[in-house]
Amino acid sequence: MYKILEHNPQLMPFAGDIDLRMFLYRATKSRILGKTPTLNEFANAHDYYGFHHVDGGWYYREWAPSAYQLYLEGDFNNWNQTSHPLTKLEDGNWELYLEGDDALWEGCKVKTVVDANLTRTEHIPLYARRVVQDPKTITFTAEVTDDRKTYPWTDKDFKGEEGLFIYEAHVGMAQEEGKVGTYREFADKTLPHVKQAGYNTIQLMAIMEHPYYGSFGYQVSNFFAASSWFGKPEDLKYLVNKAHEMGIRVLLDVVHSHAVKNTAEGINMFDGTVWQFFHDGAKGDHPAWGTKCFDYGRTGVLHFLLSNLKFWMTEYHFDGFRFDGVTSMLYHDHGLGTDFNSNDKYFSYNTHTEAITYLQLANELIRQVNPNAITVAEDMSGMPGMCLPIEDGGVGFDYRLAMGLPDMWIKAVKTQDESWDINKMWGDMCLRRPGEGTVAYVESHDQALVGDKTMIFRLADAAMYTDMEKSTHNPVIDRAIALHKMIRLFTLAGGGEGYLNFMGNEFGHPEWIDFPREGNGWSFHYCRRQWSLKENGLLKYQWLNDFDHDMIHLAKEHNIFQQRMANLQLMKAPEQTIVFARCDLFFAFNFHPSNSLQNVLVPVYPDSKEFEVAFTSDDHKYGGFSQIAHQVYPVKEFNGQRYVELYIPARTAIVLREKKEAPKKPKTAKKK
Repeated sequence: MYKILEHNPQLMPFAGDIDLRMFLYRATKSRILGKTPTLNEFANAHDYYGFHHVDGGWYYREWAPSAYQLYLEGDFNNWNQTSHPLTKLEDGNWELYLEGDDALWEGCKVKTVVDANLTRTEHIPLYARRVVQDPKTITFTAEVTDDRKTYPWTDKDFKGEEGLFIYEAHVGMAQEEGKVGTYREFADKTLPHVKQAGYNTIQLMAIMEHPYYGSFGYQVSNFFAASSWFGKPEDLKYLVNKAHEMGIRVLLDVVHSHAVKNTAEGINMFDGTVWQFFHDGAKGDHPAWGTKCFDYGRTGVLHFLLSNLKFWMTEYHFDGFRFDGVTSMLYHDHGLGTDFNSNDKYFSYNTHTEAITYLQLANELIRQVNPNAITVAEDMSGMPGMCLPIEDGGVGFDYRLAMGLPDMWIKAVKTQDESWDINKMWGDMCLRRPGEGTVAYVESHDQALVGDKTMIFRLADAAMYTDMEKSTHNPVIDRAIALHKMIRLFTLAGGGEGYLNFMGNEFGHPEWIDFPREGNGWSFHYCRRQWSLKENGLLKYQWLNDFDHDMIHLAKEHNIFQQRMANLQLMKAPEQTIVFARCDLFFAFNFHPSNSLQNVLVPVYPDSKEFEVAFTSDDHKYGGFSQIAHQVYPVKEFNGQRYVELYIPARTAIVLREKKEAPKKPKTAKKK
C-alpha cells in the first residue's frame, strides 16, 4: 500500500486509481527510456537539436516528423529560402551541416522554412535560444547563439536557505521608470530590495519567450529562448548568478500547461501538423485561454518538455520551478466549473492521467539534475498526493500554492468587519493535505491586475491617494493599515509551510498592473513599481514595509515552517480573537474592529516559565498606537493549566516568545 493512503485513509476506495497512477508512471518511463538509464540522460534534446558550433563548422537539427522538406534561411545566405536544405534522418529528424567556423555567427538572424501539406511556411527554429522582434515589421526572428561560449559562473555548490520565502517578480515592470526593465536592472536595482526585505527566493515570471508583453508571460512561443524583452541570455545569467551571490534562490515560472497558438512565432504547426505537439481537434484548444494544449502521451512531446526543464536548470542555473496552470493540465475540462467537493472528482473519466504522468516524470528529472531543487504546483483543485514523493503514490512536488486563501480574504474584506468568522478563517488556514507542503499567500500577481484589486486597495480604496502621509489621520487608512498587517501575519504564521508575496505588495503598492495596450494609449504608468514610496519617510508605506521586513525576519529566525501545523491555543469566536502556537512563538490576533480584550488567559506549554513580546502590529514604528507593554509576562497556573494573561487591543496582533535566561558569565580566576 502506498503511503498516500496512510496520509489520506478516506482515499481507500480509490486505491485502484493510485495503483493505475503508478502503473502508468512506470510504463511510460520504461517506454521513453528504453535502454537509457535515467531521465537525466534522456532529457538532452537541446544538446542535439538547434544550432551547435563544432570545430570547423555548425550543425543545425530539427525534429519535424510530418514535414516533406526543411530549409534554413537567414543573414548567412541573404534569406534564400531553398539554398540550404536539411537532410532527413531517421525518426523524423533533420540535419544541416554548414562548413566553416564563420558559416554562422552570434546574432545571425535565421528562420526555418518548412514544406508540408503542399504549403511552404516560415517558422522560428524549435530550439532557438534567442528570438527578437523587428521594431518596424513587428515580426519575430531567431538569432543564432554560439553554444561554445561559456558564462563565468561563480555559484558553484549554491544551496539556498532553509524555509521558503518567495518574492514573486516580473523583470519588465520591476523598475520605477515607465519602460520595460532589463535583466541587469533587476539584478542591480531590485535584488537589493529583495535581500533587504528578507525573502530568500525569487520566482521570476515571463522569462520564457512570449510575443505579447501583456500576456504576463503565460502565452509562451519559444520554450528554449530567454525573453528578449528584457535583454540577452548572458544578462539573465548575470541576474541568476548575482541572486546566488546574495544567497537568493531563483525559481522559473514555467509554462508547460499550454502554448501560444501562433504558427509564425511559436511551435504550433511547425511540421505542418497540430499533433506534432498538441492534441488534434477541440481537445487541443484551451476554451478559456485561446491556446494550444500539449499531448503528454507522445514521446516526442515528453522529450521536448523534459529537456526544456533540464535546459533551464543547466544553462541558466535555475533552482527549480513554479509550474503554471497545473489544474488545467490535470483534468480534461481544465477544472473549469468543477467544485472538487468530493474525492471522486479527482479519479474519474475527467482526470488527465497522461498529464499526471508527465508531472511525475518532470519532478523525478528535476531532482536528478539538482537534488536541492524546489518545485511548486499551481493547483487549486487539491489533487491528492500532489506534494508527496512519487514512491509514496504522489506526483512529486514540494509545495502547492494555497490558492483558496486569497479568495478567503477577498470574501472577508467584502463583508462588515463585525461579521468576520474567525472559525472559518482558521479552518481555511488549516485546509491542507497531511504531509504535503503548502505555500501560503494573501495575494499574488493575479489580484494586482486591472479588473481585480490588491488587498490594500480593497481596504483603503481612494483614500490611498489622499491620506497616506504620516501626518494625516483617517479612520479608513487606519483600518486598512491595521488589517493589512494582521492579514499578512495571520497567513504567514498559520497558512502553510512556505510564504509568497508579489513584489511591491509588502509595502502596499498603491497601483494595479496594467500593461501597455491600445486601450490605455500604450502607457507604462501602471506597469512599474514605485520603490520610492517605501523609502519616503513621510509616507505610511514605510510602516507597512518595516512591518513586513520584521515579520519575515522573525519567521526565519524561529524557523516556524519546521512545524507543519500550528497548535490552536485559544478561540474566542464572538470576540473574533484567536491564539495559536508554532514552534516557540505564540500568535495572538484580535480582529474585532472595536472590542479590546482585557485579562485574556492564553494556555501555554506545561514547562513554560515567562514570556516577552517578540513582535506586535501595534508598535509605533509600524503605524500602531503602542498599547502593548513590552514587559515580562509571567506564567500563571489555574486548575492545573498554565497561562499567560494578555491585553489584546482591537485590530491588533501580538507575537510572544518564551523569555530565555541570560547566559551566566563564566567565572574568572582570581589573581594571586
